[in-house]
Amino acid sequence: MTQNGDDATLVRRPGIPDLRSAPDGDEPAPPQDPQADQPLQELPQDRNQALLEAAKQVGALLKRKGHLFALAGGVAAYAHGGEKNLQHDVDFAIRPEDAEAVAATLHEAGLTVYTPPEDWLIKATCFGQPVDIIFELAHRPVGADMLERAEELPVDSVRMPVLAPTDLLWSLTAAFSEHHCDFGAALPIARALREKVDWERVRRDCGDEPMPAAFFFLLERLNVI
Repeated sequence: MTQNGDDATLVRRPGIPDLRSAPDGDEPAPPQDPQADQPLQELPQDRNQALLEAAKQVGALLKRKGHLFALAGGVAAYAHGGEKNLQHDVDFAIRPEDAEAVAATLHEAGLTVYTPPEDWLIKATCFGQPVDIIFELAHRPVGADMLERAEELPVDSVRMPVLAPTDLLWSLTAAFSEHHCDFGAALPIARALREKVDWERVRRDCGDEPMPAAFFFLLERLNVI
């Protein structure tokens, strides 16, 4: 779910601290995650496994601090039984009002955390992998009701809340627009989770937007739904 991730810059946003990857002046460095700065070559050679390790680490940190959150994106689809094709980052969904506390938790653990120009997420780096902490999905703030519907599932070897299949497919489908309509990334997820999704609810929540409607048409022609 990352967009223009490589162009992100450090900015100050109301409610979120000005997070930096290194301390300024004589300020002592924050406690470091002993694995956070491992050289990239020591990570699993398989990129999918590297992303899973990052998801497990961040998920464990958020669980330990009692944050309300849910795994989202491709890793969530994998946790529900989808393909182990995790694309390019790890996504977590949180409420907007929890962004500052979640950012502080990750920063205190020694992870690099920063605020990109986009105002719907914060970003972190774990084991050299990008992690998006998202508080707005498909232009809607993440609510407690969605996070409370999350299912606790094992992600590799760590159990954590994972977006429910219907919420996950809604978040992918409702995000389609004239500027973002990569059906190829969402199609394998829809195929894998089709029997677990309330498609009528996804249709209803997407309204009459043309790009989601085109995706539904594709799913129908391919007998996915």
